[in-house]
Amino acid sequence: MRNSLIVKLLGAFLFVIAIGGAVIFTLMPKGIHNAFQYYSNRSSQMYANRLIPVLSAYYESYQSWDNVETDLFSTESDLAKPGMGGYGMGKNQNWNENRQGNGSIAVGMSSMEFRVILTDNKGIVVMDSQKEMNGNQISKSDLQRGLPVNAQDQQVGTLLVSPFINQQQNSLTDDFYSSMNKAIISSAGIAGAIAILLGSILFLQIISPIRKLKAAAMKISGGDLNQRVDIRTQDEFGELGKTFNKMAESLLTAEVQRRHLTADIAHELRTPLTAMQGTLEGIQDGILPFSKEQIAVLYSETLLLNRLVNDLRLISLSETGQLKLDFSEINIEELVKQVIDQIKPQADQKGITIINDFQGETTLTADADRIKQVLMNLIRNSLKYTLEGGMISIQVKSDIQQNNCEIVVQDTGSGVDPVDLPYIFDRFYRGDESRNRSSGGSGLGLAIVKNLVEAHGGKVWAESPIFHDQNQTGYGTRIVLTLPLLRTDQTARDVTILK
Repeated sequence: MRNSLIVKLLGAFLFVIAIGGAVIFTLMPKGIHNAFQYYSNRSSQMYANRLIPVLSAYYESYQSWDNVETDLFSTESDLAKPGMGGYGMGKNQNWNENRQGNGSIAVGMSSMEFRVILTDNKGIVVMDSQKEMNGNQISKSDLQRGLPVNAQDQQVGTLLVSPFINQQQNSLTDDFYSSMNKAIISSAGIAGAIAILLGSILFLQIISPIRKLKAAAMKISGGDLNQRVDIRTQDEFGELGKTFNKMAESLLTAEVQRRHLTADIAHELRTPLTAMQGTLEGIQDGILPFSKEQIAVLYSETLLLNRLVNDLRLISLSETGQLKLDFSEINIEELVKQVIDQIKPQADQKGITIINDFQGETTLTADADRIKQVLMNLIRNSLKYTLEGGMISIQVKSDIQQNNCEIVVQDTGSGVDPVDLPYIFDRFYRGDESRNRSSGGSGLGLAIVKNLVEAHGGKVWAESPIFHDQNQTGYGTRIVLTLPLLRTDQTARDVTILK
């Protein structure tokens, strides 16, 4: 369980949540602090802008800052009483008017959240709301951060306003930050718990297909090739399930073919061996004469055995990539005519006509003996199933631009059942199970064709039926094979390895 996938996924999930919580825990206090700082500075600026007209009017009235702290910033001053005329009323109309509009903003500055410092035009502090710097010289850099106070178009002082946090406010701020940190930790804990719950449900759904695949794979490894998985999701797991089922089907098909192959080989070897054994036993018992005729019969059976073994070896070499091909430039037209000349006597005996048609380039790079073997197998196969009076056609056409040579062998024989078409190139396959070796051949001819064509980098397939009679019964078969006119670099490398 410690190394299970769900534990790893949940661990990764919680790790991401922890990282997110840590980032929030680190950045949020700083962000809130910056926001508070911005708010305080903005409030200070606004407060200073409201004080400037009051201070300007005050200086214009008294031409001095001597009593400014008492008159404007003391809780005992008239300005500390909203709505009253206040100090200096009637002495100067401008000051009185400005005070009426702005006097109340200075109420209780000793308990306000701003620290106010006022200097004269020389930078000497004439009023400090905290009473710490009165009479001191303010540095030029600090003066540059302040706002000028002008009277009669001349600067008569500088106003500096900054946020002031007393002990009570500082305690409240600390409490706020502490509460915020606790809220972040609590939120992260709740989010983690929810993540574990929802993540467990989600991850169980994710790994469910994997568990199904694992169980099916274990059973297949135990020999049960009928195992399939039912994964209906429309995602990668669904595709994986389909691929797994195809693989299992291929394994089952391969196993069935292996069993059939063993049985077919045993059957094909048993037939000539039985004939040879019977003949030898007859000679031994004196039933059959020991003559040249009987020796010829025995010899013909050994030839059949030898051909069967050679065919099987050829297929094996081709499938394992060990078949040696002697590539050279060949004239396919001349090769087809040679094959027709060899088979024509057999065709004439059955009254079958063989025609040919050549279109385009007839020169290609291939193993002449192997291509001849392919053509012989195809035409003999057509002769076997074409009735008297029928016809076999061989058509060759080339496309230089596509580097392709197409050879079509077509007959008017009985045709192939569409159900059997995908399997006719399999070893020992016979569409009609009633056919024996004498009537249906060994079942290796088309398998050899397929392997030799693919060894040349080509393809082969069958089409049937081709024609229909008056009763709409289909007949006729077309075998199409394609070969490259010239070898590609990849083909050349493969052939070098084979040699």
